[in-house]
Amino acid sequence: MNIGWVLGGAVASFVLSALFGKWLVPFLRKLKYGQTIREEGPKWHEKKQGTPTMGGFMFIIGSVAATLVCVLLFSFFTADDALKIDLGRVLAGIVMACAYAAVGFIDDYIKVVKKRNLGLTAKQKLFLQFAIAIAYLVTLAILGTSTNIFVPYVGEFDLGFFYWIISAIVIVGIVNAVNLSDGIDGLAGSMSFFSALSFMLLASVLRAYSSGIMASALAGGCLGFLLWNFYPAKVFMGDTGSLFLGGYLCALAYAMNMPVILIVVALPYIIEMLSVVLQVLYFKLTHGKRLFKMSPLHHHFEMSGWSEVKIVVVFSVVTGLCGLFAVLLTWFGIIKLG
Repeated sequence: MNIGWVLGGAVASFVLSALFGKWLVPFLRKLKYGQTIREEGPKWHEKKQGTPTMGGFMFIIGSVAATLVCVLLFSFFTADDALKIDLGRVLAGIVMACAYAAVGFIDDYIKVVKKRNLGLTAKQKLFLQFAIAIAYLVTLAILGTSTNIFVPYVGEFDLGFFYWIISAIVIVGIVNAVNLSDGIDGLAGSMSFFSALSFMLLASVLRAYSSGIMASALAGGCLGFLLWNFYPAKVFMGDTGSLFLGGYLCALAYAMNMPVILIVVALPYIIEMLSVVLQVLYFKLTHGKRLFKMSPLHHHFEMSGWSEVKIVVVFSVVTGLCGLFAVLLTWFGIIKLG
């Protein structure tokens, strides 16, 4: 992979995201687009009341602009058509991620402007999320995406029509899992940074060049955003940002035609989501008892006395290790199968 294009995407996205924050944060404050803190959350989060939200626009603008410019230029200057094979899937993925960001924006707008703390209803969110996932998968089918899945060390399996059904469920699940990780300063941004780095390395292993640029742009965008979002946060990403991140990570996996590896890279997000599911089930089965002090899982550790910075560091390290494992699994799996 041409490292210059990858670094160019990362640097451009970082600069755009970081600089955009200098205008966006004061603008959101002026509009009084402040976060409303839910009453059932940790009591010490109440001091964050009014912190500007929708800051996800920083890395959305940065990563999308950097990806489009670098990928299109890379495609233009690259003579080998084999290096352009994932370009269509990359562009389709960007559109999908932006569509999820639009749903998040509607949700945030209802919360901060209409003063309805819960935003869109669960049914409304799921309907829109599945509609976006289905539209994206139809696009992939039109682009000729195979219904084969590659499992490292095992081989390829053709799932046929079930590939599309499972994919729709996986995409919506991951998008919501990433959304749940956005609960404390810097957490979702840091985890997504390491996930993006993992996909960048995976793209190098798979020689998915456009996807590598796309991944590096997300990493740079998240890093630029963290200058504003790391503890103590000056701005929150909101559902605008977290739904975009979930869609973008799914887009990276499908652009490389490696949806199975998405489960490994996104394992920390999935655990966060499972902690919520287990908490609800346990609460109902035991008539009021709680499995965790609070869910999602990061709030359990917070209620156990961990600082926000410690939680971010530990969760980021775990995310990085999961990503590294995914890269090594893919690399040695390809070698094993010849």
